[in-house]
Amino acid sequence: MLTHPTLDQLRALNLNGMVQAFIELEAQEEARNLAHAEWLALLLDREAADRGTRRFQTRLRAARLRHSQAAIEDVDYRTPRRLDKPLFQQLATCRWVAEHRGLLITGPCGVGKSWLSCALAQKACRDGYTVHYARVPRLFADLDLAHGDGRFARLFRMLVKVDLLVLDDWGPDRLSASQRRDLMEIVEDRHGRGSTLITSQLPVASWHEVIGEPTLGDAILDRIVHNAYRLELDGPSMRKLKASEATEPAAPSAADGKPKGAKK
Repeated sequence: MLTHPTLDQLRALNLNGMVQAFIELEAQEEARNLAHAEWLALLLDREAADRGTRRFQTRLRAARLRHSQAAIEDVDYRTPRRLDKPLFQQLATCRWVAEHRGLLITGPCGVGKSWLSCALAQKACRDGYTVHYARVPRLFADLDLAHGDGRFARLFRMLVKVDLLVLDDWGPDRLSASQRRDLMEIVEDRHGRGSTLITSQLPVASWHEVIGEPTLGDAILDRIVHNAYRLELDGPSMRKLKASEATEPAAPSAADGKPKGAKK
C-alpha cells in the first residue's frame, strides 16, 4: 500500500485524526487482521474524537474563563461551605443550560464562587455550548467604551447569543443609568433564549439596591431570579485555608525518631 500518498491526501483534506490513527494502526501487528470496514471505523472514530476535541478547545478559548483549568471533577465537597452536592451534580449535567435557566451563586469572599462558576462553564464547553465569562465591573467598562467607538452592536450580539453568559462579581457598587439600560437590554434579549450565571458576595435580596432604580430593578430581577437555581455558599475563605495548609509543617515520619506531632 502507498502509505505516504495516502497520508498526504488525508492531511490535504484536514483529516488529521485519521492520519494519526492510520500511523498507529500500521505499527500494530494485530491491526493487520482487521477487515477494511473495521479499519475505516477506527479511522472515523479517531477523526470524530479529534474534531470534537478541537471544537471544545475553540469554545474554551472563546469563553476566556478566569479559571480555565477548573473542572467539575475537581470540586472540593469536603470543605464546609454549604455547597449543595446533589444540586451541584445536577447542574453539572448542563440540563439547566439546555433549558435556558439561570444560576445564582452567592457567598462571602474566597468561598469559591468564581472557581465553581468556571468549572460549570468548562463543562458547558465540553457539552457543546458556547460560553462567555466576564467580571461585571470590567464588562460595564467595556460596554461604556463600546458605546463611543462603534463596537457596541457587535459586543451586544455576542453577549446575547452565547448559550451561557457568566457574570462574575456582581455588586456592590450601584449601577449608573447607562449600566442599568445595558443590563436590561442584555437580560431581556437573553430571557428564554440563553442561560445566565451570576456570582455575588451580596445576597439576592440586596440586588435591587445595586440596580438602584425601582422600575428597572423589578424588570431586570424578574428576568434573572425567578427562573434560576441558587447556590448559597457560606464558610471560611478557601484561599486562607489553602494558605494555612501550605505553611503548616509536615508531621515527622517514624524515621525521624520523634513522636508524631513533636516539634522539630
